[in-house]
Amino acid sequence: MLWKRRQIQMSTHRHSKKYKSRQYIAKANVLEKNLAGKLIVLLQLLMTVVFTAVIWNSGMVPGTYIAVLFVVLLILFGVMFGLQFVKNKLFILGIVLSVLISIVLGIATFYVYRADKMLADVGGATYKTDNMIVVVRKDDSAENILDAKDYKFGTQTTLDQENNQLMLEDIEKVIGQAPDLEEFESVQEVGQALLDGEIGAAVYNEAFTGIIEDAIEGYSDQVRILYQYGIETEIEPEDTTVSVDEPFNIYISGIDVAGPITTNSRSDVNIIMTVNPNTHKILLTTTPRDYYVTLPGISGGQRDKLTHAGIYGVDVSMATLENIYGIDITYYARVNFTSLVKIVDALGGVDVNSEYSFEAGGYQFTEGPNHLNGEQALAFSRERHSFASGDNQRGKNQEAVLTAILRKAMSPAMLVNASQLITSVSDSVETNMTRTEMAGFINKQLSEASSWDIESVAAVGTGDNQACYSSGSQLLYVMWPDDASTSEISEKMQQVLSGK
Repeated sequence: MLWKRRQIQMSTHRHSKKYKSRQYIAKANVLEKNLAGKLIVLLQLLMTVVFTAVIWNSGMVPGTYIAVLFVVLLILFGVMFGLQFVKNKLFILGIVLSVLISIVLGIATFYVYRADKMLADVGGATYKTDNMIVVVRKDDSAENILDAKDYKFGTQTTLDQENNQLMLEDIEKVIGQAPDLEEFESVQEVGQALLDGEIGAAVYNEAFTGIIEDAIEGYSDQVRILYQYGIETEIEPEDTTVSVDEPFNIYISGIDVAGPITTNSRSDVNIIMTVNPNTHKILLTTTPRDYYVTLPGISGGQRDKLTHAGIYGVDVSMATLENIYGIDITYYARVNFTSLVKIVDALGGVDVNSEYSFEAGGYQFTEGPNHLNGEQALAFSRERHSFASGDNQRGKNQEAVLTAILRKAMSPAMLVNASQLITSVSDSVETNMTRTEMAGFINKQLSEASSWDIESVAAVGTGDNQACYSSGSQLLYVMWPDDASTSEISEKMQQVLSGK
C-alpha cells in the first residue's frame, strides 16, 4: 500500500511539473510576443518626440498648440503601452493602432520638415539675375554658339552697357575670338537688323524682349535663343529687422515671364500690401504698369513706364514706388504666371468677386462671386480688353484675386494645405523675407486666428503717348500719375501703418 501511495504521489508530482512547465512556456511566449508590441509602442514614442521637435523648430505653430498636441500624443502612447500588459488579445489592437499612429507621425514630420525647407528656399533672396542672350533667326542653321562664331553680332549702345560688356567677354571666351560687332543705338534697331539679315546674331538682355515686341509685331515668333549667360548681381539688403508685431509694406511684383523667378523682367503687376498685424488691417494698392515716372538711379530725370523698372531689378521697382507714395517698402515677393495657378489650386480654388460679367481665356465670369481654379484666376487677372478702363480694371481684378487668396490662406484651410501650398510654389516665388520671419507671421496668424479687414485702392492717371527711357524715341502708351490720387493713397497707407 505504501508503495502504491508513493507511486501515486510521484505520478502526481510529474504531472504537476509538466503542467507548470507548460504554463511557464505559455507565459514566456506571451511575454515574448508582448515584447515585440512594447518595442513597437516605444517606436511610437520616438516618432512623437521627433515630430514635436521638428514642428517646434519650424517656428510655424504656436507653443500652446504644440503643448496640447504633445500631451495628447503622450496619452495615446500611455494607452497603447498599457494594452501590452493586458492578458487577452487587446494587446494586438494596441500594436495595430501604434503602427498606424507612427505612420501618421512619420508622414506629418516629413511634410512639416519639407514645408520648413521650402520656406528657407523661397525666402532670403539676395540677388537678381540678368539673362543675357544671343538670338538668331528661327530658320538659322546654327545649332550652338560655336556655329555662329563668324557671324556679325549686333548690340545696342544706349542701355545696360555693363551687362552687355560682360556678355561680350563671355562670348569671346566661348568662341575663342573677339566677335565681329555692329553697334546700334537701341535694342529695337538690333532686333529689326536681325530680321532684315543685316546681322547674323543679336546680343541683348532678355528683359528687353518685351520692348522689342512693342516695336516689332510677332518678333518672338521669328527668332530663337542660341546661347544665354546669367549675370547675378547682389541686391542691397533692406532693413528687414521687422518683428511680427510691427506694421510693414511688402511689394508684390507679377513678372511677365514663366521662366526662372530670379530673372529680371518687366513687372506687369505692381501691388503694395500695407499690413498692420496689431489692428489686422491690410491695404492693397495697385499702381498701373504704364504709370509714367522716373526710375531712381537709372533714368535720371527722364520718365519711363513703371513696368520697365522691373527690367533693372526688383530693387528699382521698389525704389520707384517708394518715391511715388513717400513710404518705405521692407519686403518684396516676386511671382510669375505659374505661381498664381499653383497657389490657387493648392488652396482648392478661391472665391473672387467680379465687378463685371465678361469672357476671357475661354472662361465666362459673372458679376458677383465666382469660384475660380488656378487657370481661371489667371485668365481673370490678365484680361483688360473687356473693360472701358482697360488696365485700371485689370488692376482691380488682380486685387480681387489677391484678396481672395489672402482670405483663403488665413482661414483654417491653410492648416490642411500649407505644406502643399509652400511646396508647389517654391520654384515660382521669390522673397527677401527670411524663413524665420515667414514662420513667425504664420505662427502669429495661427495663434490669434483673427479675421483681417482688407481694403483695396488703385491709383489713377491720364493716358498719353510719350517716349520712354527704356524704349528710346519710340512713342508708347503711358499714364501720367494723378497727384491727388497718389496723395490720398499715401495718407491711407500711413493710417494703416499708424493703426488709426
